[in-house]
This record gives sequence, structure tokens and C-alpha cells, in this order.
Amino acid sequence: MISEAQFKTALGRLASGVTIVTTIDEAGNPVGLTVTAFTSVSLKPPLILVCIDKAANTHAWFSPKSRFVVNLLAENQDRISSLFASKSVQDRFAGIAFKPNKHRIPVIDGCLATLECEVENLHEGGDHTIFVGAVLDATAREGKPLLYYGGSYGRLA
Repeated sequence: MISEAQFKTALGRLASGVTIVTTIDEAGNPVGLTVTAFTSVSLKPPLILVCIDKAANTHAWFSPKSRFVVNLLAENQDRISSLFASKSVQDRFAGIAFKPNKHRIPVIDGCLATLECEVENLHEGGDHTIFVGAVLDATAREGKPLLYYGGSYGRLA
């Protein structure tokens, strides 16, 4: 069996885009977290997946049929990503420009793309839950992505 460190080191050699997944809690307050475990699943129908740590304080707000937004970050949004990745920040949305969509879910300003989704299925994945989302709407703009590689943020040359 490989060690956790070996696994993290090996996976750290794959550059990935950075996303912030947002939703609302039971009181309608915005919640979200940084997620690098994101990928497309299907074109017909349009499906994506995100993997969320079961220990994350926002995990409870993602459930069957809940709605969420995947915000694909632009290269200049590393500060926002770090803020949403922090376990010590109480209000991750303080000072962050966003607009609620028609379901009151936060859409972060300045992102390269957004995907508005509804949880289609969820699966156990060790210490994470794999959420498969049906994509209901999407937006995109030109720009360069924020990347994550080897434990650090990076940019395209």
C-alpha cells in the first residue's frame, strides 16, 4: 500500500484547473469551497463531477437534488481560491464580488466560466463524496485559467 505522501506527490504532478463550488445553506446564506477535483463526465446529457471532503464544513449543504455553481477561476483569482480553501475563515464571501443566480446561489465575478448544476447522483469515494451534477446552465468568457500544480498556483505562459 502506498503512503498518503507518495499519493499526494504523484498526483501533484498533474496540473489542474481551480474551481470554487458554491451553494447556500438552509438559511439561504452563501457557502463555498475551493475544489481541484473537478471534471466533465458526459456531453449527452451534460454532467460534471466534483469531489468534496467529508470533513469540509460545507459538505453538509451538498445533498441529493441540491443546486450548486462551479466557478472556474481565472489566473488572477488565486487570492480568492486561497480564501475559500482556508479552514479558518468564517465568512469566505466577505469582500468577494459575486451575484446570486435565480436560485440565490453565489456566482463569483470575474471567473472564466460558471456551471449551474443540480446534484444528479452521489457516490462514496473514501474520505470524499463524489457529486455528479447535471449542468442546467453555463457561461464562459475569454481569458487564462488559474492552475494548481505541485502544491502551488500557476499560470499559463
